[in-house]
Amino acid sequence: MTRRARIAGLVLVTALLVASCAAGPNDAAAGTPDPAGFWLGLWHGIICPITFIVSLFNDSVGIYEVHNNGNWYNFGFVFGIALMSSIFSRPAFTAPARRRRRKS
Repeated sequence: MTRRARIAGLVLVTALLVASCAAGPNDAAAGTPDPAGFWLGLWHGIICPITFIVSLFNDSVGIYEVHNNGNWYNFGFVFGIALMSSIFSRPAFTAPARRRRRKS
């Protein structure tokens, strides 16, 4: 097999992998009368770590609400995740620096 054939095969496989990850329309979100907004997105972002663990064992639990109003829900979700990560980040749990005593 020539080098060109290998490169062409690699490009083809890469293109197929990238194309398979493309987002499509969300048909499930179209039929709701009251979609989730900013505040529900914020709440879902805050409880995301717990929801993720539960979703590993229960197929009916999802991390992200598909029935949302778009950008405001996304903003609330990301803001909730950022809020929780800033609260539980390492600097919040580090011990305060000890002062050295001067020797006389």
